[in-house]
Parts: sequence; structure tokens; C-alpha cells
Amino acid sequence: MSREADIVVIGAGPAGYAAAIRSAQLGHAVICIDKSIDRNGQPTLGGTCLNWGCIPSKALLDVSYTFTRMTEFQKMGISVEDHQIDISKMLTYKNSIVDKLTSGIDVLFKGNEVTFLPGTGQLGSGREVTYTSHDGSQETITANHVILAPGSTPIDIPAARIDHELIVDSTDALEFEEVPKRLGVIGAGIVGLELGSVWNRFGSEVVILEAFEDFLPMADRRAAREALKIFKKQGLDVRLGARVVSSTVEDGVVKVAYQLKGEDLVLECDKLIVAVGRRPYTEDLLSQECEVNIDERGFLFVNDLCLTDAPDVYAVGDVVRGPMLAHKGMEEGVMVAERIAGHKPIVNYETVPSVIYTHPEIAWVGQSEDELKANGEKFNSGMFSYSANGRAMAAHETEGFVKIIADAKTDRIRGVHILGAQASELIAQGVIAMEFGATAEDLALTMFAHPSLSESVHEAALSVGGNAIHTVNRRKKK
Repeated sequence: MSREADIVVIGAGPAGYAAAIRSAQLGHAVICIDKSIDRNGQPTLGGTCLNWGCIPSKALLDVSYTFTRMTEFQKMGISVEDHQIDISKMLTYKNSIVDKLTSGIDVLFKGNEVTFLPGTGQLGSGREVTYTSHDGSQETITANHVILAPGSTPIDIPAARIDHELIVDSTDALEFEEVPKRLGVIGAGIVGLELGSVWNRFGSEVVILEAFEDFLPMADRRAAREALKIFKKQGLDVRLGARVVSSTVEDGVVKVAYQLKGEDLVLECDKLIVAVGRRPYTEDLLSQECEVNIDERGFLFVNDLCLTDAPDVYAVGDVVRGPMLAHKGMEEGVMVAERIAGHKPIVNYETVPSVIYTHPEIAWVGQSEDELKANGEKFNSGMFSYSANGRAMAAHETEGFVKIIADAKTDRIRGVHILGAQASELIAQGVIAMEFGATAEDLALTMFAHPSLSESVHEAALSVGGNAIHTVNRRKKK
């Protein structure tokens, strides 16, 4: 059996479904293939992000943060006695959010006449895709263009083999039916910090083992230092420079052997989350006949426009170079769809925002001071503390700051770094400013609503030139 299509998309995560929908909007006949199965054993759209990643983790983060804030409410005059968490109800709530969003993509597919085929797709020679349904039946689809968006999967390490019961990955950690008394986490990156924060807020004794000596090396150094202090104050025990050697399960207890500062140590915990990163998922994606190449790290090789070495075959999202972020993949998917239609968009990889959804949140876009120094570039920077922001005070959210870095000659904004409440929202102001080539002065001359957290961005921009109003500026050299 065979059929034809203008475009075949393999993968229905953020990168894939965005590519499929935009392609259909542009008048193409589109088929999207995805193998994902939900908790009820049914085909589902949205990939890892909507089903087992970004969305469900944020639901748990918001619930857990609301729960822990109840202890602070008395300072605001609110009396909350004997507050408790019902884990089963929380999981039901989390699942309801996932169901709404995944069913929403199904509605979008139908509304845009995208054909969804549940199962797997393998690229053959030319632009032929072998589709295998979940019942094992196969057919060949011939397309004018193919977009590969298979996503990624958690990395498994020999020192801590995942059994999905006591030693778990990030997906399993979203399904704990009770709060583990002792929780171990391998990896102090985005996923490890977010999941560690969730269960710490509910009462887990959380120990995070991180092999790197530096905390969050990809973030601004001051933001990382301040964040680490805050997380430790919240109860997260982050052990840097800890190299995990092995993990065993004895009598329902996970024993993690690790080395720290020359010592051989053992961490005992009731659950162990392995959160050391993700890898491209390419199993059975490519046949030997296709011309797509894979680099030494397992990513599909593409050019700046996401075109692979095979003619008219593109790859987007987690399976290609760049940060494994849903929004980056979505923009690539839309770019490819529009390129196929003859338009000329590009993705600006200099303005991809990164966010860690702890509390306070950490967000950044562009370059850091250390990166600019390493390149020998001169810059000016300005900072403004949340502790001097009226809205932050009123909300009892005074931890953190905004930093803006600008080129010393042109004043063009080179980076924005935020540690604080709603950093994930405020960073968009930095992204927009950089996308339009704004200077720090441009932001400084822009009117911001008062009182608002966004005024901290305004004040940081003013501070670059030593002109902040609501904080004492560093004295200018005469």
C-alpha cells in the first residue's frame, strides 16, 4: 500500500506539530507520523514536552510552589492552618492539563486538515517514508519534502541504570504516588533542579549530586551563585564535584556510591532521579539508503536552515544542533515550513531564551560577561535588585535581580540575565530588544508600568549608563 503527500513530518512534538500545522496553513497536503502512546495506551500528540516534560513539570512546580507559599501567607495577614497535599489529586490535576493540551493539538490538526498517522516513520531513499502502524501494518508514503522531528530521550548512565521503580528518569519522577522521604538526584541542571524543587517543597530530603565543580555553568556567574544560596536555604543539598560511581538497590533502598574531594561516599535514598541530560532520539528513523548524516554526538547534521545532506529533507528540534528547547524547535519547524513554501525566514539563534523554572526562576538570553571577556570584547553592565522593586516587595518576592549587558561602543544589548519571580516572562523583553537591535538607552527611554516587576528591567537598562533612579548608581570615573 502506498500514498503521496506534499510534506511528511516524522514526530509530533513542538517542532513537528508546529511544522505540520504551518505547512498545512500554507496550502500543503501534510501527513504527520508519531509513535507516542499516553498513560491510557492511546496515541497522543505533543511529544515529550506536552506529555512528559515541559507542561506536566510546570503543573507540579506551580502546585508545589503554591503549597510552600502557604507558610508565608501569615505575613500577609492570611491564616492557613494545617495545609496538606493530596498527591493523587495533584496528579489528576496535572494529567487534566496534559489532556487539554494534547487534545487541543488534535483539534488543530483536524482544523488544518493535517493527517495524523499513529506509529513510526523511517526515511528511505529519496523522500520515501515507510510508515508502520502500531498494529504492525506498513505502507510507503512518497513526499515532495520530509521534515524529521523525532525529539530526544533521557540519557541513561551505566552508574545508575534506570529501573523505572526506584531508579527513575524525569518522566517517572512526575508520577510519584507519594512523597519520598529521601530523594537523590543525579544532575544539577534544569531538570534536576526543577524536579528536586517540586519534591523538596512537599517535604523530601533532597540531595543533588553534580559532577561539575561550577553550579549552572551556562548561566550568569552572579545569578548562579545567588541561586545556589537560595536553593540551599530552601533545603536543596547540592553537592558539586560529586562523581557517581555506581548505584545498587538493597531492601528497597537505593545506595549511590560517589566520590567527592577524594573521598568515597555513599548516599542512601528512597528514590533516585537520573537527570543528566537528553540525547537525540534516532532509533529506526533512518534507513541505510537515505543520505542523512549524523554527527559524532548523535545529532542529525543540518545547515543553518535545517536542511540535511539529503535533498528536500529537513530536521528540526532536539535532534539537531543547538539547545534542546521546545520554543527553539517550534521556531525551526515554522521556518522550514515557510522555506518550503518559498518564503525567506530565518531563526535567530542569538536570541534563544533559556529558563529554569525553579523559584526564583532563572532566565537569560544572549551572552554572559564571562563569554564576552573570553572573546576580548568590552562591555558595560547594569543591575537592579528585586529588593528595591515596589511590586516585588508587595508580593513578598524580593529575591533576585536583573542584569543587562551592553556593548561598550555601540550600546547594543548583548545579554540579559534575570534571577527572580516571573523571570520567564520578563526575559521576553530582553529577547524583543535584542531581536530589534535595541541599545540599553532604547530600553532606558521606554516607559514601563508602575508598579510592576518589569520596572526592574527598565532600571537595569538605566543602570548601564549609571542613571538608575531607584538605586544608588556606581560612581562614574572622572
